Amino acid sequence: MRLVLLGPPGSGKGTQATRLKEKLGIAHISTGDMLRAEIAAGSELGKQAKAVMDAGNLVSDDILLGMLESRLTQADVAKGFILDGYPRNVAQANAMDGLLAKIGQPLDAVVQLDVATELLVERIAGRAQEQGRADDNPEAVRQRLQVYNDQTAPVVDFYAGRGTLARVDGVGDLDEIEARILAAIKG
Repeated sequence: MRLVLLGPPGSGKGTQATRLKEKLGIAHISTGDMLRAEIAAGSELGKQAKAVMDAGNLVSDDILLGMLESRLTQADVAKGFILDGYPRNVAQANAMDGLLAKIGQPLDAVVQLDVATELLVERIAGRAQEQGRADDNPEAVRQRLQVYNDQTAPVVDFYAGRGTLARVDGVGDLDEIEARILAAIKG
């Protein structure tokens, strides 16, 4: 199974990807986690990414695609993967489709987690307190939601046009949301 989870910041992509990884026995690939690891390591890429992320903006497509291509060659991805946080714009979706075609691993499904904006802000505020994530400060959150609406929301239409998109209600009990996703990708 090769799956993309889409949704605005705070929609539960990371939480559900972690659950689905266990259930499906496939790799969870989070570009956000990959970038935060680079930041924690203090690498040059990490320093560049930190400045961009702290401002609530998106890291360049070239950097992310390069990181993703490297990650997709690792052994744990052979059985499949869940992409969380990528693609974030139509250019990335097109580039990723080209990369996946090149390596012979086309997507099986794309799931959009739908959550109301008010609930997203509430969830992100709670996450910021729990995890102390600098990219979850109020100004960055507002900017990330605006960037999502401007750049990432069109990716939903991109995949809908290809017939690979399933929309899932991302509100409720975690088990219920997981069950909705599993029904959508197996249906």
